[in-house]
Amino acid sequence: MLVEWAEAGEPVDAEFGRALEAFDREVQAGEIKKMLGGEHDRKNAIVTIHPGAGGTESQDWAEMLLRMYLRWTERRGFKREIIDYQPAEEAGLKSVTFTVNGEYAYGLLSAEVGVHRLVRISPFDQAARRHTSFASVYCWPELPEDVEIEIEDKDLRIDTYRSSGAGGQHVNVTDSAVRLTHLPTGMVVSCQNERSQHRNRDSAMRVLKARLYDLKMKENQAKLDQIGGAKKGIAFGSQIRSYVLHPYQLVKDHRTKEQVGNVDRVLDGDLDGFIKTYLMKKSSGTLGEVTPDDDAD
Repeated sequence: MLVEWAEAGEPVDAEFGRALEAFDREVQAGEIKKMLGGEHDRKNAIVTIHPGAGGTESQDWAEMLLRMYLRWTERRGFKREIIDYQPAEEAGLKSVTFTVNGEYAYGLLSAEVGVHRLVRISPFDQAARRHTSFASVYCWPELPEDVEIEIEDKDLRIDTYRSSGAGGQHVNVTDSAVRLTHLPTGMVVSCQNERSQHRNRDSAMRVLKARLYDLKMKENQAKLDQIGGAKKGIAFGSQIRSYVLHPYQLVKDHRTKEQVGNVDRVLDGDLDGFIKTYLMKKSSGTLGEVTPDDDAD
């Protein structure tokens, strides 16, 4: 075989290197799958991003996180669909919900649940001062059709409104967007991706059922954290990961102590290292808590 490669004009070392890289990827994928043995880990994921303290800064940061996760899904070959996007007035977004379809999508993305912190020179500050922004990432497994989550009609308020897609795109002239409010819990779910009101309602109901299932599990087992993850305040001191662009370049996960100096690469979707380290430490019981020292710049 080595002779065949050489005769074809392909450098043996280069071909061997590519084969070795492919083998390494397969080994890593196998290792991650071994760590994803939870009941819902193989399922598709429903992800929501919300900006936290910081106004326009955090809304822009939430948009940056959305781009990061969409790039990550591209790298993974996962399918994704934005089902609700609420743009902010000046820049960024007020909230976004999207689905990720692919094997182990939920198990992988559950490693990203929590508050993400950005430190940078603000592009919105004329004085070019440094700002700290926060945004939260939540994740739920998409439930199969045969999972029974009862929602009575009397407990549901359904509102329709006109869609206004991301950046003003795909604006619909009819009231096809749907907002569901679950009255007993106060949960609100919106969907405006489809031009059909019926399809938007189905998508919103899917998300609502996943969130109600998550709530039910937490009520049955207060410390259960693998379905949706622990939700903390979207502010200083509760972040799981910091992305520092100034005065130095660093991305640090405060739970695992994993850190990378190439922030642009991470923001471009290179998250597998952080996800793998988190899953390894979680499965081995060595996952750490954020300490005050981790919050220092």
